[in-house]
Amino acid sequence: MASTKLDGAGTQKMKTLEEALVTLQTIHGLVERMAMEMKNNKPLGVMPMQLKRLAAPLVGQLKGQFGMIADQVSTMILVAGRGGGDQVKLRTYREHVAQIRTAIEFAGNKVKKDHAVDIEIAPE
Repeated sequence: MASTKLDGAGTQKMKTLEEALVTLQTIHGLVERMAMEMKNNKPLGVMPMQLKRLAAPLVGQLKGQFGMIADQVSTMILVAGRGGGDQVKLRTYREHVAQIRTAIEFAGNKVKKDHAVDIEIAPE
């Protein structure tokens, strides 16, 4: 009976993706908190700067192995620095978070496919 596991490079890539997903969940929570503040007609204050602070290390973390995903995060950071209405920014943040999450999931599936190694399980 055969089973599969990831090789060393695949394991490292999956660890990077899992850490990136945790950071992205934190970013998503901040974006939704921004939405609640806007709904209650309160100012966003420092939330866009917090978003930049959370997302900047994510770019460095992903750049070496997943450059295209890192570029998507960089684009989201650029949006945070632009002027314009808060509603437009919020919609753009939500779109970017969804795109990045999808890209991370696709990358995880690709890593599982490309780095799978067959292992033999001894019969009992």
